[in-house]
Amino acid sequence: MCNMPHARNRNPSPIPEVTWDTGLKEMNETWKGAIACLGVAVFFVMTIGIIYWQVVDQPNKNWILKGSFSGLIWERRTHSLVIQTLTEDKTYVEIDVGIVGNADIEVPFIRNLCWLNKTEFCYTWDSVADVKISLEVNEETETECYSMTWTPVHCNVELKDCFSMTNVSWYGGASVQGQSWPINDQNATMKPFTVSDLRSNPSGYGSALERYFLGSSGVVVLVSPDIPLQLEMESRQQFCLQSPPSMERVPLQYSVCVARNVKVAHQEALQQLSEHSREMPNMDILRLPFWKLLVNVDSGLKVEKELRTFSNRLRRHQMGEGVISFNEHSTTLLADMDHHYLDGRKRVSKGQTRDLAFLKLLNISITLSPFLSVDYTQFHNSLLDGTGSYWLSLPTAPQGQLVPVLSQWRGRFCVKLNVTDSGAVSWFLERVGSLQAFLDMEYIQLEGAEGNPFEEQALRPPHALGGDQYIGLLADLATRIGGGAIMTAGTRSSHKPLFLRMTPLRSDWSAAGLKGLIPSLLHHTLLGYNFLIPDAVGGSLTEDLVTDEELFIRWLEIAAFLPVLSFHTPPWACGEDLVLNLTRAYIARHKDFVVPLIQRFAEEWKETGNPIYRPLWWLNPDDPMTFTIDDQFLIGDEVLIAPVTEKGAVWRDIYLPDGGFQWQDSRNAQVFDGGTLIEAYPLALEEVAIFVRRSS
Repeated sequence: MCNMPHARNRNPSPIPEVTWDTGLKEMNETWKGAIACLGVAVFFVMTIGIIYWQVVDQPNKNWILKGSFSGLIWERRTHSLVIQTLTEDKTYVEIDVGIVGNADIEVPFIRNLCWLNKTEFCYTWDSVADVKISLEVNEETETECYSMTWTPVHCNVELKDCFSMTNVSWYGGASVQGQSWPINDQNATMKPFTVSDLRSNPSGYGSALERYFLGSSGVVVLVSPDIPLQLEMESRQQFCLQSPPSMERVPLQYSVCVARNVKVAHQEALQQLSEHSREMPNMDILRLPFWKLLVNVDSGLKVEKELRTFSNRLRRHQMGEGVISFNEHSTTLLADMDHHYLDGRKRVSKGQTRDLAFLKLLNISITLSPFLSVDYTQFHNSLLDGTGSYWLSLPTAPQGQLVPVLSQWRGRFCVKLNVTDSGAVSWFLERVGSLQAFLDMEYIQLEGAEGNPFEEQALRPPHALGGDQYIGLLADLATRIGGGAIMTAGTRSSHKPLFLRMTPLRSDWSAAGLKGLIPSLLHHTLLGYNFLIPDAVGGSLTEDLVTDEELFIRWLEIAAFLPVLSFHTPPWACGEDLVLNLTRAYIARHKDFVVPLIQRFAEEWKETGNPIYRPLWWLNPDDPMTFTIDDQFLIGDEVLIAPVTEKGAVWRDIYLPDGGFQWQDSRNAQVFDGGTLIEAYPLALEEVAIFVRRSS
């Protein structure tokens, strides 16, 4: 570089050095600018190309997994997982997963990290959660199940998947106040999906409750029983499953199964819902009406006096056979007459047993709960004699002394029975045995299983008592009492030989009253709870006597076809001779016509799990007309009941489902083809429509 000026001097027309340098610099700047512009242009074209590929050229749908007739699709624009038939002519379900991670970040393309396995899909979602989906094809039942597991990458991540209600009628989940069938019209804010007492928590989820949702498109959602879960319902929009935020990176696990129709999907789900053999309870309870004894007294002797008066009135009105039901207060007053009741010792003399002469046609049902008032001597003694473990407790330190967890029950501070302690269970059963001997009672109702005292007070429960596990454990205890046990809460216990008392309803014509009775019936039986004691005729939520004669009669006309007839308001307190005569007639119809049907279809339930009481789509699961009918029901496949649920109505429309058979009107023997809509069918106040299936 140093000799360059000398070489240039040999040119006959030397260019001044400064001129040469300046020209070179100008030329370099020009080329630099051109190259820079070209680079910007290329970058711009590449950016446009990438955007075009992402937005225009890239397909909106990506097939993730494919079965024999269905497949799982990722729809990038809606952030949804969609299960469709491979021909894309039917959508089973659409799952919005846009709230996993950041909903504003579009995931343009999902790449399977488990690409070597054609039945699995793996992906890390926005560095927030790992998802793994496994496909299982059952060729025998023609169902395909997609098992989904979302696992947070970090702590305190909320995982939320929402299932669309568009073009799908959904069933299952939990009882609510104002039950609807299907559940598409229900609204509920995000809350723990556990059983609560709807009397004290009317906006909560009640019994029966299962982690099971069924869609009319032939889809089933089964949520893992081993994870904490929250649920939200948005009317006619979607329902959402969510895992609560936690330091333990709690996963969200569920399976989505699809089948050719809603009935097949449900029957396949039954096999996964209950892995246990089904047992029937004491069926004698079906033929006896339950009469709730309403007393406001302060001693056991006064309870016995009221009992004698009430039984005499039943006998005078020719309704003597039945079960007289005591609430917990009356049971406690009677139990206090047995001084050895809390000790569990059966020292009962002949003089102490109740006189059965005036009650020889009656049976007795008592009510107990797992709560014990802290005012009772038994509780104080337990703190001194080493039986403090009988109550739900937590240690003060890892190896510290157990301290009972206080709860409130019926307005009093109480402790709750520790059903995981064998000594506590034995003590409770001895109490029941003492009462059985003292009161000569046949049936026992256990209430108060709902709620979790630990979680209600933000305490970490023992592993065996998280969520709703207490209900199942108390149900196990109830089965040891005998076939006459009745529970007021049910979850994961439909296979056990127990009766379940349904949630109390309001004494009106609303969805929280009479209109909610059939939806509640169908909800319970779909979840497997067929042996039910419905709420009392006329409703009992407020515990006031029913004064609306029309409401009482229309309610009676439905209740007579349910498993057990139950009364809170005595018929003589509601009306005159018409009410009394109809009550006697429907009690007889229940015993002679309904009970044999229940007993027959109970055998089918035991073998197959098919519900005794069925929705109309059971006979024709491809008929959309049947998906939303909430004021008719079937007993087995043979009898269709269509009552009046509108105040003042003396007619109604009736739909008879098709299935290759005909229906005969039990009132006039007229025969109709299946698939017929009968408009303005007349039904006087004392009538209910009954149709019996006939083979074509």
